[in-house]
Amino acid sequence: MRLRRSLTAAVGLAAATTLALAGCAAEEPAGSADASPKPTTGAEGGATDEFPITIEHAFGETVIEAEPERVATWGWGSTEAAVAVGVYPVAVGEQSWTVGEGNLLPWVEEAYDAESVEHPAVLSDTPAGVEVPYEEFVDVAPDLIVAPYSGLTQEQYDLLSEIAPVVAYPEASWQTDWDEIITITADALGRSDAGEQIVTDIEQYLADEATAHPEFEGKTFAAMVDSPSEGLVYVYNSADPRAGFLEGLGLEIAPAVDELAPDDGEFFYTLSYEELDKLDSDVIVNYTYTEEESAELPSRKPLQVLRAVKEGNLVQQVGPVAVSAVSPPTALSVTWPEGMPALVESLADTLGQ
Repeated sequence: MRLRRSLTAAVGLAAATTLALAGCAAEEPAGSADASPKPTTGAEGGATDEFPITIEHAFGETVIEAEPERVATWGWGSTEAAVAVGVYPVAVGEQSWTVGEGNLLPWVEEAYDAESVEHPAVLSDTPAGVEVPYEEFVDVAPDLIVAPYSGLTQEQYDLLSEIAPVVAYPEASWQTDWDEIITITADALGRSDAGEQIVTDIEQYLADEATAHPEFEGKTFAAMVDSPSEGLVYVYNSADPRAGFLEGLGLEIAPAVDELAPDDGEFFYTLSYEELDKLDSDVIVNYTYTEEESAELPSRKPLQVLRAVKEGNLVQQVGPVAVSAVSPPTALSVTWPEGMPALVESLADTLGQ
């Protein structure tokens, strides 16, 4: 079988950057790839668009001949987008860093349980999308693989395409806007109207929060992850969908964020502590992974060169699940209480002083 030979040739395939992807979690599930859940759709009914459907993306175009019945998702956000339009994937990528191996993100688990849908199979994703578990994809026999916000390479895309049609990201890996993740997924499933409505609802949520918090308007921000063990911070530039979502609240990404970014096409970059004084902004949003780190962060000496920190304008999103809920928000996590609502409240408490 050609696929098996191709997979053998691809053993050891890897390409690096894992820490930055930690703040950009992947989908979560409960079950095993051997479980082969039954195809499921939500109570909203079937597709509303006419098939075949063609989706253009960075690797060309994918033709979806008929409404898919066994959808697999890979990367971040497409699981939630599919569920939000009434399609429950039979397999999703693992997010062991966030909630542990074999577990669903809480908003995903809640959605499956609310409809009494069998939990999806877990596709191993320990290296944060660097490697693809091809054999596990084969085991769940999908008829469509949706990965609009992922790190797929050309070779990975080609190999997965031997298993099922694959919908990849439109331009660059890990840089698809939050709304495009939703609309691309919905379009691939033949539910474009539902996808557009979800985007409209989220945009209205952001607009309402912006109206409720005029103190956000025009304030500049830098979103980052502090890494004291490395003596540097990871900064998310304007290519990252986290920035776009915060801008929806009326905030503006600080000019320094992109001025300091190297021209390498990545959605993040690192800045050493020696260079931190160049990262000027009105507020810092730091994605913090433990309560211990959170308690220490405001008084950490290297960060005192940041104007926002000196002025007390440091906002933290704390804990793997809470960070994942906003990194970036998804069709299901945007209103998760510990996600955007908590972040908006923290921003309001800080900027409303």
